[in-house]
Formats: sequence, structure tokens, C-alpha cells
Amino acid sequence: MKKIPFFKMNGSGNDFIIINNRENIVENTVDISIEEFVRRVCKRRESIGADGLILIEKDDNYDFRWRFFNNDGSEVEMCGNGSRCAARFAFLNGIAPLRMKFSTLAGVIEAEITGLNTVKVQLTKPKDYKDEIKLEGIDMLASFIDTGVPHVVYFVDNVEIVNVKELGAKTRYHEYFKDEGTNANFAEIIDNHTIKIRTYERGVEDETLACGTGSTAAAVIAVLKGKCESPVDVVTRSGKILKVYVYKNNDDIDRVYLEGDALLTYIGTMIDEAWNY
Repeated sequence: MKKIPFFKMNGSGNDFIIINNRENIVENTVDISIEEFVRRVCKRRESIGADGLILIEKDDNYDFRWRFFNNDGSEVEMCGNGSRCAARFAFLNGIAPLRMKFSTLAGVIEAEITGLNTVKVQLTKPKDYKDEIKLEGIDMLASFIDTGVPHVVYFVDNVEIVNVKELGAKTRYHEYFKDEGTNANFAEIIDNHTIKIRTYERGVEDETLACGTGSTAAAVIAVLKGKCESPVDVVTRSGKILKVYVYKNNDDIDRVYLEGDALLTYIGTMIDEAWNY
């Protein structure tokens, strides 16, 4: 029987399997591709189940590096909620101190443990902002920004009546975004410092309870468009609140921080039947 220890954590309802892979335990234990391993162990009802899987690995220059996979096995650059969980995992396991830096495909992330189970991360600088995009076949005007991964944001009057799965999928696979695709967010302005959001996540291919980079995208665009002022409380589908701090340099975004919970729900050991079925 083959075994791999893991943590199950969630950030604002986004859940993750996290594995300490600094000694290559996955590669040395699993005889299928990492992508297929991720797909199998993230499958709900048949295995452990999760929105994504995070591997914590060694890095010569920073406290650690991560590899982040959506539950369809695709490896992506960044995940805001996952980054907070990874930081707390590293702290709890003595891999990193209260303040840390770790490398991702999106760049270097700075993180700080700010409470018993809360983490604040400085995300990579947003880029490629475009406003009032008219996508063929979609009636609403879109805004776009890359907050480590690509995000479209639609501002709507009432997020509760939006068909997130249908419009999200239509946006995600729209020819405008070519092969890479995009995540899709639907944001409702509640007041000058509060947004309510629903997100369709690329890779999960459905609405999720929360998306950190999506919440950040909506908050940043709301600030740029003058709809909100920093800090912005983003009410996610789970009901949890993510706080986004947006610092501007004239009309440009200088720094962005995301703060929220990173909950450890259980510690376990998966056996090979979790991925060989």
C-alpha cells in the first residue's frame, strides 16, 4: 500500500489538497502523470475531492515554491485563495516564518500570517487592463485584467439572477480569449467599499464558492472605474469576505493585497486507492 500525507484546507470556501513535495514524494510514489493524479484525487465522491491541488516544493531563492493545479489537472500560474492556504501550510509545517516569500509561475508572492487562521498576500502586479470590451454574442460590456491569471469582470445590478454557469462558460471559451481562455466574474456594487461577487472558474468549469484572484480583479477594476475605494470587502458566494487593498500610483495600480481566511479542515494520509480506481 502506497501512502502520501496531505492537508485539506479551504480559503473562503475554495478547497484544496496540499502536499509537502519537497522530497518529491508524489513523483516517487505515484506511477501515473501528475495531471492524472490531480484529476483523480480531486474528484468528489470518488476520492478526496477538491477545487485544486497544491504541491509545496523546494526553492533555492525563496522559502518555497508552489505548483498549483485546478481539479481538471491543468497547471496554472496563480490562485489567490490557494496562495493563502499554501502560506499557512508552510508556516504550520515549519517551512516558512510568519512573513514569507514563495515563487509561482505568476511571479514571487509575499505573504504574512495576520491572525490565527488569516493570511494576507501581496499578489503580483495586475496587468493588461482593458475596459468596455464588447464580446460578440454577449449583451454586457466586459472588463478584463490579469491578476496572476486572466479575469473578465461584468458589473451587474443583481448577481443573484445571473446564470453564472451559462454566461461564464460562454465567456471562458469565447474566441476573443483564444486558446488560453479566461475566468468570468459577475460583480454587484453594494456600496463604496463593498462588492458582491460570483465567479466561474476556468479549470473547474463551474461556479465556485470563492475565487481570490477573481475577487481581486473585481475590486481593482472597481477602483480604477471609480466605483469603489480601497480597501474593498468582496462578499463571495460562500458568504465569506475577502478584503482587497489596492494602492495606486497616479492612475496605475502599484500594489495589491488580498486578505482572508485559510482554514485547516483536516490532516490525512491518502493511500493508492485514492488515485488507482
